[in-house]
Amino acid sequence: MKVLVTGHNGYIGSVLTRVLQKAGHEVTGLDTYLFDECTFGPRPADIPALKIDVRDVEPEHLAGFDAVIHLAALCNDPLGNLNSACTEDINYRASVRLARLAKQLGVPRYLFASSCSLYGVAGSEQVLDENAPFHPITAYGETKVRVEQEVSKFADADFSPTFLRNATAYGISPRLRGDVVVNNLVAVAYTTGEVMVQSDGTPWRPLVHIEDISNAFLAILQSPRALVHNQAFNVGSTRENYQVRELAQIVSEVVPGSKVTYAPGGGPDARCYRVNCDKIAATLPEFRPHWTVREGMEELFAAFKKYGLEREDFLGNRYQRIKTIQKLQREGRVDVQLRWTTAESQSTPEILQATGNPAVS
Repeated sequence: MKVLVTGHNGYIGSVLTRVLQKAGHEVTGLDTYLFDECTFGPRPADIPALKIDVRDVEPEHLAGFDAVIHLAALCNDPLGNLNSACTEDINYRASVRLARLAKQLGVPRYLFASSCSLYGVAGSEQVLDENAPFHPITAYGETKVRVEQEVSKFADADFSPTFLRNATAYGISPRLRGDVVVNNLVAVAYTTGEVMVQSDGTPWRPLVHIEDISNAFLAILQSPRALVHNQAFNVGSTRENYQVRELAQIVSEVVPGSKVTYAPGGGPDARCYRVNCDKIAATLPEFRPHWTVREGMEELFAAFKKYGLEREDFLGNRYQRIKTIQKLQREGRVDVQLRWTTAESQSTPEILQATGNPAVS
């Protein structure tokens, strides 16, 4: 298929594009490149791409594609809360508009990167399946709910949306994130010797490796339309739900010499839920998550040793998304609406070849 991946230069996108290409698909990216300086280890493979804000997509950018995989968003709760109006524009309005344009242009498949964070506060020990009520407690989670509700209305015989509610991601990526729980715990343990828990350790988190997320997108993309049409899927494995204190203990076993500590005053986190991922396993037998959290932590630790991870880089601007944005704003390169301010970045969007240079016609 000819596939457009928004947010292809991000944490998940830089892994997903590789998975799609390996499976033989023709992939084009679309990204603002806000996090281009967050590289860890080898840079991601270059692909033809549009350097454009998802809010600025026009019909001609979508013409000729067989599918749109929409990852682009303000990607975590602190960043989503930085500017709630901007979060609304990017995560909700732009996502719905993108789906509407895709339908108008005759793009038959639309895969949306939703999130298990839309379940918010479970309020019980129940393991939540796709029919569970929504209780988002952040701007990020709220926008995921609203996009699913709006885009599902577009579904018809010619336009087929699917909603992938990803568990909390972890794992090595060329665009490393240090603000997700597993990556954070391992990195802090590696750079300081402490497995620092910010809460009381009781919250539950469903967890999934970014390669397993990428393979879930691939499986749904290649599946018969009837199996996934206008459906939502929890992406992960039901057995991979952990309390934060369990994660901390595993990290202390993976990172030699590290010790579990709790931040003073840390209480229970309101974001506490477990999810059931049996639906995607039953619907798509070819998709099976391969990673466990322990294996992912071992991968992270090995990569930190191989490529080097400095405490200043990790705790500073480089791998923390909100700090990256704040740095760009302090430098005057990005405005309050998270748009580039430099003349180069305001130039007319154009397809970039795999060399990273503008295409020559």
